[in-house]
Amino acid sequence: MSGNPDFDLYRPAEEHEELRAAIRSLAEKEIEPHAADVDEQERFPQEALDALNASGFNAVHVPEEYDGQGADSVAACIVIEEVARVCGSSSLIPAVNKLGTMGLILAGDDALKKQVLPEIAGGKMASYALSEREAGSDAAAMRTRAKADGDDWILNGSKAWITNGGKSTWYTVMAVTDPEKGASGISAFMVNAADEGFGVSKTEKKLGIKGSPTAELYFENVRIPGDRIIGEPGSGFKTALQTLDHTRPTIGAQAVGIAQGALDAAIAYTQERKQFGRAISDFQNTQFMLADMAMKVEAARLMVYTAAANAERGIAPGGQKLGFLAAASKTFASDVAMEVTTNAVQLFGGAGYTRDFPVERMMRDAKITQIYEGTNQVCRMVMARQVLS
Repeated sequence: MSGNPDFDLYRPAEEHEELRAAIRSLAEKEIEPHAADVDEQERFPQEALDALNASGFNAVHVPEEYDGQGADSVAACIVIEEVARVCGSSSLIPAVNKLGTMGLILAGDDALKKQVLPEIAGGKMASYALSEREAGSDAAAMRTRAKADGDDWILNGSKAWITNGGKSTWYTVMAVTDPEKGASGISAFMVNAADEGFGVSKTEKKLGIKGSPTAELYFENVRIPGDRIIGEPGSGFKTALQTLDHTRPTIGAQAVGIAQGALDAAIAYTQERKQFGRAISDFQNTQFMLADMAMKVEAARLMVYTAAANAERGIAPGGQKLGFLAAASKTFASDVAMEVTTNAVQLFGGAGYTRDFPVERMMRDAKITQIYEGTNQVCRMVMARQVLS
């Protein structure tokens, strides 16, 4: 039965497990020792960036023809998951590199890909700029504008909540090019941090993922060469939605990694901590909590991998749309991460509420996975619409 290809779909390939072993070793040696300090000092995890760049794990999704590894979507999720297991902030390096370039990969022309993607594979970072202060889930309400000027475009406006903003070199920026057409008048552009008129005006103070800067960007008459538009004018919103089919599972992977890290810490702590002369892992209520945590982490992991694999193939089983699977995997995994990390803090007791142990950081980091790349409420709307259609 193990040779049946239908069954093989439900387990990672051998190369995926080899990849997991390699990235886990790197994460534990090069990233985990700095995770607490990154959070405490609210500083960018430069050690993680250096380690990921040196090993080629910073952007494994970049196709081989653009100097990348050409790893599949499940492999990208494994990298993000294993980094998130030790440091949520650091996992946003590979995750957002994919988010910031996925629209280009899906809809950009070859010349623009050759201009941007080798730089990302070589160690530069990319970010995704869609949200604005008054246009978050309601992306079609955005105010950032791009007007044609000869062969170029002139960009004006601002973007908010941009992950790794100020650290990235390239930004996929959505802007309105035809206000009369609503969502169909939005276009996507690749903006370089060196473009005149581009800047960072604010960096947020956050509950979690404190090592990953979340910034506000501004554009003051930024001239974008005409060859830096992604696809045709007006296709940007469609590209944004297609991007989410590929990147929502990566947030699910981040959530799974954070949850796994908290579960691992809880297992180790409950086996060492003694009360009433016994390890607290000997008590049935502890065992039931750990069992439920482990069960839900495994379910979330399978759902994330399934969504990633189907996005890679461009198909969905049973007539489902890819958007449903992407939204469902992100929503389920992030809800699991919040539950598991909260329970981990509970199992640590008073110690879990202190910064002496990583589970309180993991609980804070887990919360964001329920919010960004579409709040879980918006993701449920996406799922409901597809179910009802």
